[in-house]
Amino acid sequence: MIACLRQLSILCLIGILAACSSSPSSSLGELPRTPQASIDQLLQQADSSEPEQAALLRLSAADLALGQNDQGRAARILEQVPVESLKPAQQIFASTLAAELALARNNPKAALKALSHPSLQRLGELPVEQQVRTQLVRAQALQADGQKLAAARDRVFIAPLLSGDAAAANHEAIWALVSSLPREQLQATGGSDLDGWLGLASAINGAGTVEQQQAAIDAWRQQHPQHPAAASLPQPLRQLKELSSQPLGKIALLLPQQGQLAPVARALRDGFLAAHYQAQQAGQNPPAIELYDSSRLSSLDDFYRQAQAAGVQLVVGPLEKPLVKQLSDREQLPLTTLALNYSDAGREGPPQLFQFGLAAEDEAREVARRAWADGMRRAVALVPRGEWGDRVLAAFSQSWQAAGGSLIAAEHVDQPVELAQQIADLFQLRQSEARAKRLQSTLGTSVAAQPARRQDIDFIFLAATPQQAQQIKPTLAFQYAGDVPVYATSHLYSGASSQAQNQDLEGIRFCETPWLLGASEPLQQQITAQWPQAGGSLGRLYAMGVDAYRLAPRLSQLKALPDSEVDGLTGNLSLTPNQRVQRQLPWAEFRDGQVQRLPDSIN
Repeated sequence: MIACLRQLSILCLIGILAACSSSPSSSLGELPRTPQASIDQLLQQADSSEPEQAALLRLSAADLALGQNDQGRAARILEQVPVESLKPAQQIFASTLAAELALARNNPKAALKALSHPSLQRLGELPVEQQVRTQLVRAQALQADGQKLAAARDRVFIAPLLSGDAAAANHEAIWALVSSLPREQLQATGGSDLDGWLGLASAINGAGTVEQQQAAIDAWRQQHPQHPAAASLPQPLRQLKELSSQPLGKIALLLPQQGQLAPVARALRDGFLAAHYQAQQAGQNPPAIELYDSSRLSSLDDFYRQAQAAGVQLVVGPLEKPLVKQLSDREQLPLTTLALNYSDAGREGPPQLFQFGLAAEDEAREVARRAWADGMRRAVALVPRGEWGDRVLAAFSQSWQAAGGSLIAAEHVDQPVELAQQIADLFQLRQSEARAKRLQSTLGTSVAAQPARRQDIDFIFLAATPQQAQQIKPTLAFQYAGDVPVYATSHLYSGASSQAQNQDLEGIRFCETPWLLGASEPLQQQITAQWPQAGGSLGRLYAMGVDAYRLAPRLSQLKALPDSEVDGLTGNLSLTPNQRVQRQLPWAEFRDGQVQRLPDSIN
C-alpha cells in the first residue's frame, strides 16, 4: 500500500510540474517550477526520469535548497545539471540560480560570470517574473562588485515591471546607489529616467547645507515633473524637510595655535576657512566662524560656557587626541561637536560627539575592500613595528577576515637589515633553499636549483613610509616575490612627482585622497595657488579642513539618514553607528614612475 501511495505521489508530482511549467516556444524550452514537494522527492523522481525532465526536477530541487538557505546542497545539486545541453529558458534559470548562489557566498564576480551566459540574450522572451528575478540578481551582483552606476541602470530598467512592495524597495535602492556615486559619475548617460536620477543626485551633491539641498530638490522636481522620483521622493529626501528647519548660524573652530600640532592645525584652519570664503563668494549665507585656541584652554567646561554665551551652535575641533578622549568619556556635551581626531576604538561617546580624521584604519579597511573586490583571497601583511602598525594591522585583519579572506602571515618591519630575512620568512624561501641542499646532499653533486616561494599568497598588504616602501619593493623582487601584487595605504606616497623615487614603487596599488589624485575642484586650485605646500603631502590636511567645513552643516543629515554620504576631498564620507566619519578612497598605481589613477568601478 505504501509503495502504491509513493507511486501515486510521484505521478501527481509530474502532473504538478507539467501544469506549473511555462509553455513557450519549443526552441526556448520551459522553465522549471518548484511544486509543493520536498527536495528529496524531486531528486528521487529525477533519478528515474528522462534527461530533460530530470534536469527540470534538479533545477527545482536546487532552487528549493537555496530558498531554504542550504547553499552546500544547492551547489551539489546544480553541479549535476548539464547546463550546456539544456534549452535556453532552462539555461537562464540555471545561470540565475548559480548567480544567486555565488552572491550568497559573497562572490559577486562569479555571479556576474554566471549571468554572462549566451542564453541571457533571450531573457526578454521569458515571463516577467523570471526577467525580474534575473535582472535583480544582476543588479545586486554589480553593486556588490562596486559597479554602482551599472547596478542603478539595471534597476531603472526593471522598475516598470515591478509593483507594490517590490517597486517601492527598488525605488529606494536606485536612490541609494546613485546618491553614493562619486561626482564625476553623475553625468548624463542617454537614458532618460536614469539621467533624471543622476541629475537629482548631482543637484543635492552640489548643495552644501540641508536648506540648500531642499531648495535643489524643489527645483529639480519642477524641471522633471514626470520622473518617478518626482512623483514619490525617496525616503531620505522626504526626511530632509524636517532637518532643514534648523539652520546653522555660528561655528566655533577649536584648534591649537601653539605647540607641536600648530602646523597641522594651520593647514586644517586654512582649508576650513577657504571653503567658508568660497561659500560667501558664491552668494550663499554660510554660518559665522569664531576661532578658539585649544592650546590655551583652562578647561573644556569653560570653553563650552564661553562658546554658548557667544551663540555658537556647533564646535569643530579639538584636534588633540587627549582632549577628544576627554569628550568621549562624557555622557553629554553642551553643544554638537565635530572632533578632528578619534578617541579609542570601540568607545561609545556622547550623542553630541562626532569624530573625523585621516585614520590609517580607514585605509586598512579600504585595502581589504578593494583587494577582495579584485578577487584576492589570501594575504600576507607588512606593517611598521609599534603601536601604529599594530592598529593598522588589526583594522585590516578584522575587515579582511570578516569578508572571508585569509591572513596567512604578518611581519612588523623595523630595521632595514632585517627586511630581506622577514620577506624570506613570509614566503618560506629558506625552506626552499633547505630542500635544495638536502637534495644536493642526497645526490652527492651540485644541483642548479632556484629558490621557490610559496604559491598560496594572492597579495601583500603594505603599510609603510615612502622610504620603507622604496626598500620593500626591490627586496620582494630579490626574494623571488616581485610578481606578487602589493596593495598599500597612502602612507607610502609623499605627494611628490619624483619619477626617480617612484620607480622603486613600480606596480604598487594604493588608496589615496582625491586631493592628491588630481581632484579638479576650483577650490583646490585656489588653495594650492595661495599655499604651494598644499600640493604635497600636507594637501591631505588642507583637504580635511575643507571636508570638515562641508560636514559641519550635514552632521544631522548623516545621523538621521545612515545611507547618505558626502563626496569629499579626503574620500567618500559616511557615518558609522558610533558617529565616526569613515572614508572610502579612490585608488592609484605606480606605473613607469608616474601615479596613475585607477577606475573606481571594478570590472
